[in-house]
Amino acid sequence: MNTPSTALPGGTWTLGDLTVTRFGYGAMQLAGPGVMGPPADHDGALAVLRDAAALGITHIDTAGAYGPRVTNRLIRAALYPYAAPLHIVTKVGADRDEQGGWPPARQPEDLRRAVHENLEDLGLDALDVVNLRLGNAQGPQPGSLAEPFAALVELQQQGLIRHLGVSNATREQVAEAQTIAPIVCVQNLYNLAHRQDDELIDELADQGIAYVPFFPLGGFTPLQSTALSTVATRLDTTPMSVALAWLLRRSPNILLIPGTSSVAHLRENAAGAGLPLADEELAELDKIGN
Repeated sequence: MNTPSTALPGGTWTLGDLTVTRFGYGAMQLAGPGVMGPPADHDGALAVLRDAAALGITHIDTAGAYGPRVTNRLIRAALYPYAAPLHIVTKVGADRDEQGGWPPARQPEDLRRAVHENLEDLGLDALDVVNLRLGNAQGPQPGSLAEPFAALVELQQQGLIRHLGVSNATREQVAEAQTIAPIVCVQNLYNLAHRQDDELIDELADQGIAYVPFFPLGGFTPLQSTALSTVATRLDTTPMSVALAWLLRRSPNILLIPGTSSVAHLRENAAGAGLPLADEELAELDKIGN
């Protein structure tokens, strides 16, 4: 399933019948402050997207709620018509309110509206992958996903969605989704300091299902940040580079979607993710989450 890549670290992974680079790009930071409104630098946002494609990235992560409806329109403006290798993964299941919150929107009619808005804003006839966003801003929450996930399956059967995934999900919700329809990815908070999905990642790898961590440097305590910075300083690199490189080494089914609104930072992330980590450094980093 993995193949070597000369342009980007980590090689590739297959989402159903879609081959994507394990090093991808997350478009959330292209929206304005608080992921609301347009970017301060519209042309700069388009440049980041075009540079991502030029680097060979074939996995772009987005959501209609980013802006809302800002990042999808930027992606279309920058990259349409899409080159054949490029695949766009989006999320539904949350809206935005005037206070910048992320209220759930998981009723069947909400999901149908969101899918059609994604199609319209991206200029597509079918969405490559749609993740059902669960839980809330505090993280995954228990409860059945049967009704909203079944609504997405119906849209998939209509030909509007190629593949399905879940985001911000508990292990039980991942298992429940798989009793309803196949999934190709799980997108959850996971990094060196937050290792709650270790067992899930290994189970998904055995099944050929991708795991897409978000917030590679999110939620670190000062002590954990210091430990990471110590390793980064020793290797003459940045904490983000170390965190991304560790994630790629953690499991072959992990796909990265670091976000940035800067071309220079995008290139730095791509180079940093390929940082070689010796066994002793991996052992030292593994202690951060314990």
